[in-house]
Amino acid sequence: MKKIIFKKILNEILIFFLIFSLALTLIVWVIQAVNYLDIVTEDGHSFNVYFNYTALSLPKLFSQIFPFVFFLSVFYIINNYETNNQLLIYWTHGINKKEFINKIIKFSLLFLIIQLFLTILLVPYTSNKSRSFIRSSNLDFFPNLIKPKKFIDAVTGLTIFIDSKNKDGDYQNIILKDNSTSTSQIIIAKTGKIISKNNRKLLLLNVGQIIRRNTANKITIFNFEETQFDLKKYSSKTTKKPKIQELVTTKLIQCTTFLLQNPESKLKMQNMLCEKSFLNNLVQELFKRIYMPAYILVLSLAASLLVLKSKNAHNYTAFKIIIFLIGIALLVISEILLNFTGTNFLYNCLFLLAPIFLFLIIYYYMSMKVKFN
Repeated sequence: MKKIIFKKILNEILIFFLIFSLALTLIVWVIQAVNYLDIVTEDGHSFNVYFNYTALSLPKLFSQIFPFVFFLSVFYIINNYETNNQLLIYWTHGINKKEFINKIIKFSLLFLIIQLFLTILLVPYTSNKSRSFIRSSNLDFFPNLIKPKKFIDAVTGLTIFIDSKNKDGDYQNIILKDNSTSTSQIIIAKTGKIISKNNRKLLLLNVGQIIRRNTANKITIFNFEETQFDLKKYSSKTTKKPKIQELVTTKLIQCTTFLLQNPESKLKMQNMLCEKSFLNNLVQELFKRIYMPAYILVLSLAASLLVLKSKNAHNYTAFKIIIFLIGIALLVISEILLNFTGTNFLYNCLFLLAPIFLFLIIYYYMSMKVKFN
């Protein structure tokens, strides 16, 4: 009988968690997707890149809201059971509060494992995968970025200005400033148009002048009737170098271990240079992925505090509010402590000990309020 009634409440926590987390993730994802439109409107990438990039951000968003939704799920279901007198079923069937709380804590281990899978494996993979679409993208949407009477610098090393644009896509009075190489140049043309040739984007310019300056500041000027300007060599200003958050966990561990053993040395790794200046961020990222999920156990215990009072108690509403605020405070504390981690040994120890200390404090408080068998 105990297994049946425990299964019921645990299933309800799981169902509530799945529904609420998916709903909240989608809401945040839609809001963020609007912000990601800059990838198209400012950086010149195609809508295909945009959709792939935004879709792969879902695991990261889900992971970020995971602890809060888990706490809310346990809090809501236990409160709902108390309100509907369903917790009385547990007490009348010989289940004491210690057994009930321990069951919730054991159940939270499942969510801890899921969160570890997300933070250690899935999120870094999808983050790197989404960034790969940016890195491998050409500027398919670049023609739409060019607006009359505006200086456009969406790509690295190139600034374009056009006076006007007709319905056929022809530009008039064009000025280009190219700083992509050591030899800078300014190109002035009466007309121009972006064309596709052999899967390349070319800017076809007519009747103009090229002013070129070399490294010795020598200026060369020559005229042209027609010339083609290859846009393929230019890349978006979007960051293409992988961020620490996008690197696989094993690589972060390898780099961190190397720097701790050889603080003044450098190690060239794929997509990154492992050097001392990265150590602080590396340690923070590893703590975030590997240890931060431990707060899920603390949050489950905090939500379980609701069993300490009956709904008939005169201060039950205030008690619920306090428990909810404790859960929010735990989430805030974990983020604050994480920001202090890095190369400081004392702060690292504080971050490592905090969830253990908080768990023991809450559990001890419960032992003072409940007669454990």
